[in-house]
Amino acid sequence: MDATARTLSVRSDDRERYREVRAAMPALAAGLSAEDLAAQSMPDASPGKWHLAHSSWFFEAMILAAQPGYQPVDARLQQVFNSYYDSLGRRVERFERGLMTRPSLDEVLAYRGEIDRRMEAWLAERPNDGLETYLFTLGLHHDQQHQELFLMDLLNLMGRSPLDPAAYAQEPRPGGSLQAGRGGQTRFEGGLVEIGHGGPAFAFDNEGPRHKVWLEPFLLDHDLVTNGQWLAFMADGGYGRPELWLADGWAAVRKEGWEAPLYWRLDDDTWTVLGLGGREPVQVDSPVRHVSAYEAEAYARWAGKRLPTEAEWESAASTTPDVFSNLFGEVWQHTSSAYAAYPGFRPTEGTASEYNGKFMANQLVLRGGSFATPPGHARVTYRNFFYPHQRWAFTGLRLAADAPAGSRARIEKLETAKFRAEMVAGLSRPRKTLSPKWFYDAEGSRLFEDITRLPEYYPTRQEAALLRALAPELTGAFGDNAVLVEFGSGASEKTRILMDAAPSLKAYVPIDISQDALKAAAASIAAAYPGIEVAPMVGDFLNLAPLPELGLGRRIGFFPGSTIGNLETDQAVAFLANARERLGPSSLFILGVDLVKDPAVLVAAYDDAQGVTAAFNLNLLVRANRELGADFDLDQFSHLALWNAVESRMEMHLRADRPTTVHIGEVAIAFEAGETIHTESSRKFTEATVTAMAEAAGWRVMTIETSPDPSVAVVLLSA
Repeated sequence: MDATARTLSVRSDDRERYREVRAAMPALAAGLSAEDLAAQSMPDASPGKWHLAHSSWFFEAMILAAQPGYQPVDARLQQVFNSYYDSLGRRVERFERGLMTRPSLDEVLAYRGEIDRRMEAWLAERPNDGLETYLFTLGLHHDQQHQELFLMDLLNLMGRSPLDPAAYAQEPRPGGSLQAGRGGQTRFEGGLVEIGHGGPAFAFDNEGPRHKVWLEPFLLDHDLVTNGQWLAFMADGGYGRPELWLADGWAAVRKEGWEAPLYWRLDDDTWTVLGLGGREPVQVDSPVRHVSAYEAEAYARWAGKRLPTEAEWESAASTTPDVFSNLFGEVWQHTSSAYAAYPGFRPTEGTASEYNGKFMANQLVLRGGSFATPPGHARVTYRNFFYPHQRWAFTGLRLAADAPAGSRARIEKLETAKFRAEMVAGLSRPRKTLSPKWFYDAEGSRLFEDITRLPEYYPTRQEAALLRALAPELTGAFGDNAVLVEFGSGASEKTRILMDAAPSLKAYVPIDISQDALKAAAASIAAAYPGIEVAPMVGDFLNLAPLPELGLGRRIGFFPGSTIGNLETDQAVAFLANARERLGPSSLFILGVDLVKDPAVLVAAYDDAQGVTAAFNLNLLVRANRELGADFDLDQFSHLALWNAVESRMEMHLRADRPTTVHIGEVAIAFEAGETIHTESSRKFTEATVTAMAEAAGWRVMTIETSPDPSVAVVLLSA
């Protein structure tokens, strides 16, 4: 990765982003004593005071010191807070960081404040050098890494005390809440897949370049290994059976006396574990934490499975993330892959070349993210790495297994692989379901445009008319050089209403899962609005990737068509929260919603007299037959639309009219007569329910404007 390849640039909201990131670690330190922040529990850990200072030193050493005539805050601190950068001279060895009582905690916080002041002055100059702006973003992610290390090291320090102290009244969980297990596993056909980072968004240098890897068919568990499963491993003598362990792992067991995961203790015949909120009984349904790669490998052998490779993990997480629980928000997940350079790897130029590349020996890769990983820091391509004996990190495991080879060709587009995996998983559930995002191949997109022109289908024309009336008011708040980001853009027809009313708009980022539809819409917009930069993104807005760094002004999210109603309540809140994170602290969001009304009007809109909606629904099976080699007999399935008053939503189903069995590759799916595939839900809102949803995601409702009957609403949200 070199400077010429980077398109990152400093945006007008980077000052707010900088402040947000930099506020996190002092907030973690706020309730701790000076003694808590000064002590070092072991050579692998660092004092909290050092993390506070080093994450500030990074900005000074990498960015500020490169400015002509720069005078350091205190030249002596360069040696004290350098971590491992040999090119920057002498440093205090890691195992001696806890011996540094000077500078004091107050002096460290003052140093941190001065670096923040200087960085904000640097940001005000809006640098546009590719390397500098990359280093700025690197500094933010470096700070976030140390926020997690701060908690890891603090817990290890608490674990050295016989008092079992609680560092916090409640465990901090910046990564989000624990998800319930789902059970089961998904088969992935493998073949020639692409992994690694590619594109303009930020990534560490070790995440690229993107490259091809061959995978044999494999299975990956939906859930992380739990404490209850680990207890069964222990009860079966797992820590006393050398045949389960790698040689070095068995040596570590004997040398260190391992009998359970780190921080576990047997108290009166009950296993307890120390966490950041204190010691408590081990919860059998919670994912196991603080196990080394050696332990993870031994457990996998005991369970008759194996650890996934990092390529398997990334391919599966990219293909169908929705089938997994706790993919990112609970523990870093061990893989069997050695931490080594990807083909074509080039470290970041300059001093930052020492950031990752120099550690590519004798370590193993972990994927995902933990409960302590800050929001916006994890990515599907992120490569964390630890030595195989280390246990103090927030690490756990998800198991894989080899799958029997299939008979069909295994080289296919990523979108096809996602479609296959989600369809097999959805039709294997007790209540068969499939996401409505798979409606929109080229034919599905064409049929939906036909639906919008039907007399029964009011939402499109009512919302378009309302947008035309509101456009001057809505766009008046955009500001200069605004960036419009549309989620699920489709044909982008409603987008033009806003573009016509927003002369200050400088960029448009349409996001859609259908590459063909996205390409056509982006080309059409670019031709009609030559003064607007168009940066299309192929992707699933439910698993939103970082947005392009376009270096412009305020970002405005646009989600029309009441598509938000297609999501379950928790999905909708998660999407809006993720969109708020991606759009930034000064963003706006224009949301279209359909409102509760007479069920007869609603049912007619989803079951028109001409049968266009029925054809749209059945086209999903046509697509499966064409792209997946499935054998759905369309004469045996019919369209069903119904109003679910309890859930306040319209539902579309595909109903099997007689018993039948459908094959998707080697997978056979049986249908009973009358059994349905739930293909779409379209929730209808009231002002109260849409406000509650938006506020739960962290947005503030500015206005809710309603159309004449049949009524829809346009909601303006502010971050």
